Amino acid sequence: MSAIPLSQVAIRLRPEDDVAVAKSNLKAGTTLHWDHSPITLRSDVGRGHKLALRDIPDRSPVRKYGQTIGFARGPIRAGDHVHLQNVEARSFQRDADIGTEVVPLPAAGPDEVRTFEGFPRPDGRAGTRNYLGVISSVNCSASVSRYVADRFKGPDLARDFPGVDGVVAFTHKSGCAMPDDEPTRLLQRVLAGVARHPNISGWVLLGLGCEVNQVERLVRDQGLATPDGTPRVLNIQTHGGVARTVDAAASAVRSLLPAAAALRRSTLPVSRLALALNCGGSDGASGITANPALGFASDELVRRGAASVLAETPEIYGAEHLLTRRAARRDVGEKLLALIRWWEDYARLHNASIDNNPSVGNKAGGLTTIYEKSLGALAKGGQAPLSAVYHYAEPVSSPGLAFMDTPGYDPVSMTGLMCGGCNVGVFTTGRGSVYGCKPMPCIKVATNTTLFDWMRDDMDLNAGTILDGSETVEEVGRRIFEEILAVASGKRTRSEVHGIGDEEFAPWILGPLF
Repeated sequence: MSAIPLSQVAIRLRPEDDVAVAKSNLKAGTTLHWDHSPITLRSDVGRGHKLALRDIPDRSPVRKYGQTIGFARGPIRAGDHVHLQNVEARSFQRDADIGTEVVPLPAAGPDEVRTFEGFPRPDGRAGTRNYLGVISSVNCSASVSRYVADRFKGPDLARDFPGVDGVVAFTHKSGCAMPDDEPTRLLQRVLAGVARHPNISGWVLLGLGCEVNQVERLVRDQGLATPDGTPRVLNIQTHGGVARTVDAAASAVRSLLPAAAALRRSTLPVSRLALALNCGGSDGASGITANPALGFASDELVRRGAASVLAETPEIYGAEHLLTRRAARRDVGEKLLALIRWWEDYARLHNASIDNNPSVGNKAGGLTTIYEKSLGALAKGGQAPLSAVYHYAEPVSSPGLAFMDTPGYDPVSMTGLMCGGCNVGVFTTGRGSVYGCKPMPCIKVATNTTLFDWMRDDMDLNAGTILDGSETVEEVGRRIFEEILAVASGKRTRSEVHGIGDEEFAPWILGPLF
């Protein structure tokens, strides 16, 4: 059998890379033609997995994306499958210069102005959805909050109040038996972020009455107020138990419906959007297809004055130096590096290692080390300068590309981005995440065509066409950009069609449990 050109079955991302990524499943014994010489595969290589293009000595760096993704554990020969069995993550020096590679994006010209149909809010932000929220201050009021929201399920709400997308209960597992300092302040910031979210036009706050996270204090400390200046706050103990509280809270929600239903979408500039960037269930194609395509779309939004926010601090680990080089100011780069040091200390405190990622599914999809995963994840941020770094759920207050400190766990990460004010999200996946995030619509992009075809009912877009060779990164990026505008204007995502998003609210819980 004649040798197959490498470019037909695999992708080499950078000239200096030691590996290529298989576009499809390759069998042992297959001969590939590359660099004027044949390479015979010494074992099977799955789609998204790596094959060695040259011999790599023991303990030498293994390069992909032109960067170190790990170190050889024993000699690696050309044609070997490069993965867990012969690559390990080890500490190595990364040149985290700040601001040395800042290249401003060209501003959009007059002929590139784009708009969407959204809900203008009094504070200048814009809603892409129109929900009412029932917010629980503590897990002890979680069931009551759900009972209230359940009263507004079914066809009656859509019939009587067609402009309202729904009533959502925001419940969690915290709120008491916790330190009354940073853990409580973080939870309050999260819950206030829900109440202030541009996709929430009204809210009711429910507590038990004896918890650490007192509802009256939350309203006071976070400066929460409804448009009429009267916070709708109820405690179960004060109202005489579950049934009475449900009745009172449901009545409060009902009083909010007419004003919410009266709101109408209007034409707004793209600069009113704040995009949440996330990836989950990643595979070896994520950093080649969906993530860089999303990065292109992110840049298109930033060029037009919008905000776009990266997150998942443990999943930029090993690639943070590439982001600090794009920091628009020294304090921005230093803040990001301080977060990396915090996570290293946090991992040591719990006898863990920050490089214990990727997950089981990531590894099955071809990702070998956290460095490889991070380099691919970073592509979601495109090429824009890094303009700001935010703490978890901190309000996103300026345009441009930003970074928010969140764990890598997808529901917790997306909860922080949503509570920071992001009003639309894009979530890339190679293994098949079905995540939804009410009240923020979440567009899911498949990294490979096999996944898109298999889970077509759950995926909004297919970026696997890049791997297939039928589209470029820019072409898919433009499709993602257009989908963001359509969804921001009211088009329902696949997760919204399935009703997913009521159970996924997951604040980051800090500190010990007393």
